[in-house]
Amino acid sequence: MDEIRYRARRAEFEYDAVRKDARTAYLLWGLTGIIGGHRFYLGDTGRSIAMLFTLGGLGLWTLADLFLIGRRVRAVNGARRAAIMGRHGILEGRVH
Repeated sequence: MDEIRYRARRAEFEYDAVRKDARTAYLLWGLTGIIGGHRFYLGDTGRSIAMLFTLGGLGLWTLADLFLIGRRVRAVNGARRAAIMGRHGILEGRVH
């Protein structure tokens, strides 16, 4: 049982280290949104580069991202958490 708790705790610590924060993403959007700084933060490199060279799709992508950042942060965090938990053998609250 101690090994199970250890693996779960280790997985949680690993997730906490790579987890993205919506407030940080919104702050980056406010400061560097036109060049895609918030997208770089979230790991969307391809889209970030596109925003960089088109000045945020002439501002349209930047404006749209205002409404999409929260959802994107949740998606990135969910994928990262699932990958980490899977790597540690933890699926849906059970250790395998």
